[in-house]
Amino acid sequence: MGPITDHASKDSDAQSILCKIVNQIALITLNRPSRLNALTPEMREAYLETLDRADRDADVRAIVVTGAGRAFCAGADLTALEGLDAAKMRSRMQDQKVPFDRALRLGKPLIAAVNGAVAGIGMAHVLMADIRFAAPEARFTTAFARLGLTAEGGTAWLLTRLVGTARAMDMLCSSRMVGAEEAERIGLVQWIVPADELLDRALAYAVVLAGNSAYSLARMREQVYSAWEQDWPSAYEHSQQFVYESLDRPEFTELAARRKAERESRAADASTASA
Repeated sequence: MGPITDHASKDSDAQSILCKIVNQIALITLNRPSRLNALTPEMREAYLETLDRADRDADVRAIVVTGAGRAFCAGADLTALEGLDAAKMRSRMQDQKVPFDRALRLGKPLIAAVNGAVAGIGMAHVLMADIRFAAPEARFTTAFARLGLTAEGGTAWLLTRLVGTARAMDMLCSSRMVGAEEAERIGLVQWIVPADELLDRALAYAVVLAGNSAYSLARMREQVYSAWEQDWPSAYEHSQQFVYESLDRPEFTELAARRKAERESRAADASTASA
């Protein structure tokens, strides 16, 4: 597959989804800063297709997503909700080429660099990342209750598993803004990073992951998300089957040989130094 190129939605502002490859990392940028990266249907579809292409690209080992400007994603573009009813929404979802939950089905790690405000359906996309870095300016709100909607895009399911039932209910029912420090404290994000370092730190972390076995990363991601709905015996048996499979793969043999060579080299250096 060739290199991933920028995707453009029908938004007139600019190309609303950008993607470039940096050190085997696909950097995806929601690029509609004049509207706080609010998602139009075309923009959402372009984002999902970009995720899909990055996942299928053998040259990509991890994916980072961020927002342009001062927001990550302000949710759905409210103009796209005007005149929308259940029938139109069902039709729109059925016509999508890539399923909305594609992020949960990736074979590669997905890292969100949350540079600013996140609301509504933007929350669902952040929650589907494996790792979340946030700038101090980041703010998180589900927003659905203020719009007369329910938790869209699996937000309730995802949020509950990250922060627990009580905190998820608070965030969903109040639609209050949660700041970066609180988000870190309750486990919604893993790290707060100064805004001018945010993207570099997220990319550097992604490069570390890219240096690990792609097979291991894909299988562990599958283990984590499938285990959410498994009992302990099933999860344990699932994990053991993957272990047996991994022992027969070339990555294990190659990495074991590399570690042995490194140990022997260190031992030889130590012996020379003591002589």
